[in-house]
Amino acid sequence: MRIGLGAAALLAALAAAGLTTAAKAAGEPLRALGVEVVRSSPHDRRAFTEGLVLDGGRLYESTGLYGSSELREVDRRTGRVRRLRRLPPSQFGEGLALVGSRLFQLTYREGVANVFDRATFRRVGTRRYRGEGWGLCYDGSRLVQSDGSSWLTFRDPASFRVLGRVQVVVRGPARARAGLAAGTVRFLNELECVGARVYANVWHTDLIVEIDPATGRVTAVIDASGLLAEDERDGVDVLNGIAF
Repeated sequence: MRIGLGAAALLAALAAAGLTTAAKAAGEPLRALGVEVVRSSPHDRRAFTEGLVLDGGRLYESTGLYGSSELREVDRRTGRVRRLRRLPPSQFGEGLALVGSRLFQLTYREGVANVFDRATFRRVGTRRYRGEGWGLCYDGSRLVQSDGSSWLTFRDPASFRVLGRVQVVVRGPARARAGLAAGTVRFLNELECVGARVYANVWHTDLIVEIDPATGRVTAVIDASGLLAEDERDGVDVLNGIAF
């Protein structure tokens, strides 16, 4: 399994087998995992990466900041921006998800999700929602959204109607080793849906949590603190952008 971390455009291999295997029982110990860098690519350091989508050989990126937010298609090998679509200056780009031929891009506090045609980058619609938009992924039938809290919201891709919510929690042993205390996990940020699991980076930390969306239970914690060398940390803010 490989995960792309947008802050430095790194492709990392999780140093554990069977990452997406479901926990056999609610009391199974929390797995503590690490990362191994297998390849890196150049990346535009001016891009305030918020969301990544990897689809075959195409890498799509959502960038943030007011007046600088964009939807991009990036060459995953060279880092060259193949094309981009700028958002209005009043919108702060956030999470990104691909549903069929449509790219859904959240905004931070504007309550608007922009919908773009993947082939042309033409905006083909908008969806309205309440609250903040942080991370977004598509599990094959539902969109999964984070808002910086401990909750995940499930939405219908066609209408953006809320289908349900679940609170993300840590239970079971090995909590200290995994770097998280028992209880709810706040500051869920960028998301990636992989099989029957949702992955979320935790804002202001170097941790990525693996979540069972049926229960909200955290089943593994990935410590990505070794992702960047010391000389690569200059100008890097926080861990953000996950792609499978």
